[in-house]
Amino acid sequence: MTRLKDNPQTRHIPVHFMSASDLTRDAKKMGAIGYSLKPVNLAELSEAFKKIQQFITKTLKKILLVVDNELRFEEILDIVGGEEVQTLLAETLTQATSHLNKVAFDCIVVEIDVENGAGIKLLEQFCHQENFSQIPVILYAHRELTSAEIKLLQQCDEHITVKAVRSQERLLDETTLFLHQVEANLSQEKRKMLQMVHDKEAILRHKKVLIVDDDMRNIFALATVLEDKDMEVLIAENGKEALEFLDNHPDTHLVLMDIMMPEMDGHEAMQKIRAQERFCKLPIIALTAKAMKGDKAKCIEAGANDYLSKPVDTDKLISLMRVWLSR
Repeated sequence: MTRLKDNPQTRHIPVHFMSASDLTRDAKKMGAIGYSLKPVNLAELSEAFKKIQQFITKTLKKILLVVDNELRFEEILDIVGGEEVQTLLAETLTQATSHLNKVAFDCIVVEIDVENGAGIKLLEQFCHQENFSQIPVILYAHRELTSAEIKLLQQCDEHITVKAVRSQERLLDETTLFLHQVEANLSQEKRKMLQMVHDKEAILRHKKVLIVDDDMRNIFALATVLEDKDMEVLIAENGKEALEFLDNHPDTHLVLMDIMMPEMDGHEAMQKIRAQERFCKLPIIALTAKAMKGDKAKCIEAGANDYLSKPVDTDKLISLMRVWLSR
């Protein structure tokens, strides 16, 4: 799926998953139009093909834009608009709900600060309405999300297909993904923007990453993978050392933070890092050997942007790093 969606010549092809594992939300965030759990009967298979056929024959895709700022609206429209796209504007949450009850949209773009920052509340509303929860949502934010917004976004992520983006390039990337647009049909300028987003090696190259871990085997394994990507690797064996390294290297681009460490654990280290204004936007991915219930929430509350359990899936780690370094 990753290879299909990374290739501009196959990215628009609809994909329906069949699996014994329920990873519906992950698949839909990657751009899948459907997901069936095995065993799949003939009726379910027939319904899947019907949905694919309807999608392919639908030449005009519909997007709902929820934004109340005229300049922001023009900016978003310039990115997502096109001959094969019909956009409808909603300036309030009430208008958005009204449009959704009348029109079958293929995608929704919500500007975070619509109605004085109420954009995130619309996502919460989608979580509780089955007919809305099937539509992919892109949350467009020009600023850092607050801790309360991040927490709410994570809660919504369990019920709806939602992506948060902060740049025009990422907005274009996600809308073309969910609308299954043929990249060759886009303008030359938009094709260049997508090429920048998908140049995965360039995103990592020459970036400085701090690995904080007290297990030298983990450090060696991670450092080997990252150095192969032409990244500059710094190493700290506990939270206290991590703070010292960041003092000496404030230009660090990303931190991989182990949680269970002597002297100062990952939670305390992340809290101290976030207490410094200069590091408020520094991406931190928490790594923990004990994947206990509630661990992710604790890590996010302490200041992590994302979370992975050990043993670390290096492909998934690299993918996460690309996401956070491209913001």
